[in-house]
Amino acid sequence: MSLTGAEYSERRVYMTHCLSDQAFILITFAHGNAATDAEMKMLSWNVFPVDLLSRPLQTICLWDIGAGPKEGKVVDAKTIFTGHTAVVEDVSWHLLHESLFGSVADDQKLMIWDTRSNNTSKASHSVDAHTAEVNCLSFNPYSEFILATGSADKTVALWDLRNLKLKLHSFESHKDEIFQVQWSPHNETILASSGTDRRLNVWDLSKIGEEQSAEDAEDGPPELLFIHGGHTAKISDFSWNPGEPWIICSVSEDNIMQVWQMAENIYNDEEPDNTPASELEPQGS
Repeated sequence: MSLTGAEYSERRVYMTHCLSDQAFILITFAHGNAATDAEMKMLSWNVFPVDLLSRPLQTICLWDIGAGPKEGKVVDAKTIFTGHTAVVEDVSWHLLHESLFGSVADDQKLMIWDTRSNNTSKASHSVDAHTAEVNCLSFNPYSEFILATGSADKTVALWDLRNLKLKLHSFESHKDEIFQVQWSPHNETILASSGTDRRLNVWDLSKIGEEQSAEDAEDGPPELLFIHGGHTAKISDFSWNPGEPWIICSVSEDNIMQVWQMAENIYNDEEPDNTPASELEPQGS
């Protein structure tokens, strides 16, 4: 069944059938007492059946769609996670482990949660990820250990779940807050980020540490593969095309949507190093 989720400030999430020509609600998800005054802004589907995450203010709510009632009924949250001390900005399921998800918040922390744990007030892992609010995170679809976070401190951080004490790398080029980060669904080492500076940066992890001429260094670090500067307002969101490599759709706050692709010679000018993201050394090691 093809489903789509939507969220509203009335503190409920509605699930509808996206292939139907009729507007009807399959299930309504309520946050219950944990979200009395909370506005919901974010959802994440588990790629494994049937769980859904959302976050109101400092809490994270988990629903089990498969255990829900019949069509049109209200479902309360199955589990509520309460580890963060400030507004949660993003949640994301791990793409290769059905019980793991991550969250980031204005408390500058990255937290990794395991739904099998009975302790819903303390994450399995918690790290001070950035020096300002953390706005987004994304798990690598190819490596079970690698994820990235984006922050108001203008950087994207690369992490290895096996050792969260040190970040693997910090990507620095943005001039303002970062609000979205996503891995390419086609290449383990390709990552993109966007934010308030109206730029969408595409990064290539395999180029980290490459030697540069002074002239090239003026354009950014070697891992900065491409900067899309076509927007004239803050980029609200973007998405990689899952079927066509290197095609991205991005939207900005001036109501403009752009579908674009960088020139082939930019990403195919030489044989890639193809160093797996999981083999990178942490900073400071």
